[in-house]
Amino acid sequence: MKRAHKPTARIALLGDDRGHTSHRELNALIPRLGDECGALAEWLPSDSAFDVREYDRVWLVPGSPYASDKAVYEALTTVREQKIPFLGTCGGMQYAVIEYLRNVIGSSASHAESDGEAEDNAVEALACSLYGEKRLVIPTEGTRFHTWCPEPFAGMHFCNFAPSEAAITTLEAAGVVVGARAEDAGAEVLEFPGDAFFVASMFQPHIGASAGSPIHPLIRAFVASATREA
Repeated sequence: MKRAHKPTARIALLGDDRGHTSHRELNALIPRLGDECGALAEWLPSDSAFDVREYDRVWLVPGSPYASDKAVYEALTTVREQKIPFLGTCGGMQYAVIEYLRNVIGSSASHAESDGEAEDNAVEALACSLYGEKRLVIPTEGTRFHTWCPEPFAGMHFCNFAPSEAAITTLEAAGVVVGARAEDAGAEVLEFPGDAFFVASMFQPHIGASAGSPIHPLIRAFVASATREA
């Protein structure tokens, strides 16, 4: 008889379960996080009445635009200011970039998909869609991501938008580290400065959960990261 782990972390999957492939894979991952990592993960719909401070960690999952973009941006600000360990993937990365540009760097920043095309688009349409596409993700030596993933690997994407190179340059000047890159995708992983775990990726590390693939090292690092009280 398998002994249940005592939950060590309560994780909010902030986003809206619309039944997409990515969301089905997240649902397949949830019980595995409990069995293998002792983490209790649950969906937190963006248009619900929620408080991310009730969770030990927040994962802003794919699926943008969200049912409530306003609530998502407000949650990102809370996560950053309260130093709640954070993981953002695909749309989660894009929105984290915009929130950081707006509220930390003080730049005008918008999203081409949800806000429309404009001169201040910090997230733009990809020249080549990566929806349902794999790309070789190459970790950057000397980064935290490189310690978790020392070798290149094939990362799955379901995205048509990504942070612009101009936005990435601005972020790097402010201390954000590019943890990995990939052809057609540009910056694949971003490591934001600060004491708390705050990492975002374009590739979706949970894809393969339903087939029994090992839990990705990025997810394991997120689950194992120190809590606010540590």
